Amino acid sequence: MALFDLMLALPPVAFILLVALFGLFVGSFLNVVIARLPVMLERRWAAECAELRGEEIAPCAPFNLMVPRSRCPQCGAAIRPWHNIPLLGWLSLRGRCADCQAPIPLRYPLVELVTGVLFAVLAWRFGPSVMLAGSLLLAGALIALTFIDADTQLLPDDITLPLIWAGLLFHLLTGILPLSDVVAGAMAGYLSLWSVYWAFKLVTGKEGMGYGDFKLLAALGAWLGWQMLPLIILLSSLVGALWGIAMMAAARLGRGQPLPFGPYLAAAGLIALIWGPAIVGWYLGGL
Repeated sequence: MALFDLMLALPPVAFILLVALFGLFVGSFLNVVIARLPVMLERRWAAECAELRGEEIAPCAPFNLMVPRSRCPQCGAAIRPWHNIPLLGWLSLRGRCADCQAPIPLRYPLVELVTGVLFAVLAWRFGPSVMLAGSLLLAGALIALTFIDADTQLLPDDITLPLIWAGLLFHLLTGILPLSDVVAGAMAGYLSLWSVYWAFKLVTGKEGMGYGDFKLLAALGAWLGWQMLPLIILLSSLVGALWGIAMMAAARLGRGQPLPFGPYLAAAGLIALIWGPAIVGWYLGGL
């Protein structure tokens, strides 16, 4: 409580900068999640398949979000703690490993920067409030899902399913949105894309999207309510279509090549979180 009172006493600019700094460190952790969670899932699935086949599972070294220590993928040298400082560590190394001078992907500082900037925007939008705490949790999960889906075309249940329940519990405890709205949002979010999936499959015989997309939209419905779903679907479809056309024009995406939809759902969800009521009000006012 004393910490919350101290945050309330901060000038708005100082508060936003403090949340942005916190976002940089969260972004550093998200880099670990983005890199390790798909590997953890692959190992888990391999172990489950081996168990079903009746094969003996070979022991292996622990691998999770905490261990082993972060290492250079090229030379295997452990990354020193001061090189893990968000943004500053990458800049001090000039984007190269301290031991073998292999380039460090720009992805790592980019995730940290995006998280810091987004947290600052949310702090500006919601101020020191319970809504800000929920928004930061949602934003962090959406950033992780965006980059994991871009890399692997996978939206892990380990993130999407807890995110659904977290949204429902958040509004149950806070009452910011009526529980009926967020329950309907979770149901409508899942069923809307589920219906599109089966309609497309019945017409073409092909799968147009994965089940992870259904769960992600259900999570957004659970956090933002059913009223935001039309805006999210419209924005994500528009941005996804424009990006796909641009990639095809640049010959970086072949016709028929799958395109991850999760990043566009996540981006649309963040827009709806920050500006959704204003956009919907503007549109309805125009009508």
